[in-house]
Amino acid sequence: MNYEVENLQNHSPKFELLLIPISTPLLIGVYQDGELIETLSSDRKTSEILLPLLKECMDRYALSNIIYTRGPGSYMAIKLTYIMLKTIEITKGIRCLGCSAFALNGGAPIKAVGSLYFTKEKETIITKKIEQPAIVDFTLPQSIHDLPLDEESEPEYMIPAV
Repeated sequence: MNYEVENLQNHSPKFELLLIPISTPLLIGVYQDGELIETLSSDRKTSEILLPLLKECMDRYALSNIIYTRGPGSYMAIKLTYIMLKTIEITKGIRCLGCSAFALNGGAPIKAVGSLYFTKEKETIITKKIEQPAIVDFTLPQSIHDLPLDEESEPEYMIPAV
């Protein structure tokens, strides 16, 4: 048998999820070999919809990794997502990875509380009062090949002083 043909026959697709649970709508991208093939979204609360959506994806795809925005953003959504993903990692062997939320919104300010927003200045994340922020939505990239992943998967809790 030709090596190229044999190699193609043995190649099984690699499926990964990218979760953005820290804003509305909650977004999930399904990636095959690093390329976006499906998008799921919901305006429901993360606590209500994330687990059913994850189960649906796990039933349909042989997932190798789940990447999530580990911060900054909604403290409750980050904590809840991390707990679910670590449970899946332990029980199903699907690796949990993290990335910065700033990588998925063009580096725009991210809502903290009241008129406080998380901003990134060089490599430091701070909270800043912004009265009229530009509204920038989170987006799923067409490819995750160049998505900068964090060495840590643990949440990056950035709780502002109130």
